[in-house]
Amino acid sequence: MTKAFTAKASEPMVNGFDRARTEQLPARARRQVRDRDRLLGPGYRLFYEDPVEIVRGSGTLLYDADGNDYLDVYNNVTSVGHCHPYVVDAIQRQLTTLNTNTRYLQQSILDYSEQFLATMPAELGHIMFTCTGSEANDLAMRVARYHTRNQGVIVTAGAYHGLTSDVSAFSPSLGIGVPLGPHVRTISAPDQLRLSDGEELVAAMRREIRSAIADLERHGFGVAAFIADMIFSSDGIYADPAGFLQPVLDEVHAAGGLFIADEVQPGFGRTGRHWWGFQRHDLVPDIVTTGKPMGNGIPVAAAVFRPELLVEFGRNIRYFNTFGGNSVSIAAAQAVLDVINNEKLIDNAENVGNYIYTEITKLATDYDQIAEVRGAGLFIGVDIVTDRETNTPDGDATMRIVNHMRRRRVLISASGPRGSVLKIRPPLPFSIHDADRMLHNLEAVLAEELH
Repeated sequence: MTKAFTAKASEPMVNGFDRARTEQLPARARRQVRDRDRLLGPGYRLFYEDPVEIVRGSGTLLYDADGNDYLDVYNNVTSVGHCHPYVVDAIQRQLTTLNTNTRYLQQSILDYSEQFLATMPAELGHIMFTCTGSEANDLAMRVARYHTRNQGVIVTAGAYHGLTSDVSAFSPSLGIGVPLGPHVRTISAPDQLRLSDGEELVAAMRREIRSAIADLERHGFGVAAFIADMIFSSDGIYADPAGFLQPVLDEVHAAGGLFIADEVQPGFGRTGRHWWGFQRHDLVPDIVTTGKPMGNGIPVAAAVFRPELLVEFGRNIRYFNTFGGNSVSIAAAQAVLDVINNEKLIDNAENVGNYIYTEITKLATDYDQIAEVRGAGLFIGVDIVTDRETNTPDGDATMRIVNHMRRRRVLISASGPRGSVLKIRPPLPFSIHDADRMLHNLEAVLAEELH
């Protein structure tokens, strides 16, 4: 596979506001940006060339201080829509009753866990709660290392899995300012478009994973786990062909390692048809992790395990996350599960996602700068290039499209190491009407920016 592109340390965050433009902002925004820098420090980032001040949200819409609405085609964390009344009511009722930790007997966490695990394959039988996806991935890797007695981790070249010290060490998309650990090896993203010499994707994946395993073993680390976001969101969004991950699982298992499916972004029905992205590939991971979409943005996340992985770990390790799985967070998670079921949001993701995919694919035929449209359900990527002959990523053009859409009050973002893939990932209740508004604006923007 072709060598992965590496961002330079001096490059700004993909779809990030450039602080050098602060003086060009309107007075109110200029003051707020200065206050953010003064109070929050330099580590925080803002979206868009012209940042948006959001004061209210409802369903698939966000509103600024002047009452203008923005179509949200990006926020997966508020999975069932902004301020969903059923979720809000569940949180309010629980917050006025009790909010405590898992060291007490509480029926709500048992009821939720039973229903949640029913969405998983039968082989995955235990769930442990955390507050964030970063914590869930941290716990997953801790269990993997304990079980395998190995240290090595394999990820894709543009992967993002979280912000803890351990997890950031295998999140190469954070850039060279956050070095990878010596125990980490990367393989290329599953990018069929840019395979050299016409190599078939499954064969390329097998070849690369074998090479990474051999290198880890040569250096004495062994293989603890391969971990991947099941739609490769930060790599550039790759869903097809279904099943391409099976050889990776086989090779990792043969080397004594575990397969961890990071479902923080593709999970809870986002990819349509199934609850989980790994089900698209017809495989059963050893560990599955989830994040804040679980509670519509309330801090709740989890790691799900094959029970045999926790026998010795649970006997010998005292693991306690004080407010992981607290009463209010579980109430939020239960409400999200209810809404997904009651409003048939997985079917909606499949149907509306197919509509968006079809319509963007039609638009793409008019542009030599659109190399490919990819994705599944309500998770779609549009690969922007300089031309289809070379398929050279064009992050500058992608950023122009993203910011032009923002000026038309449609919020999308970008993905991939060069920020060259339009990232379309709206809340699950996104309707055909919402899709038409997005598509109408995208058609106009593409006509201006790519012609």
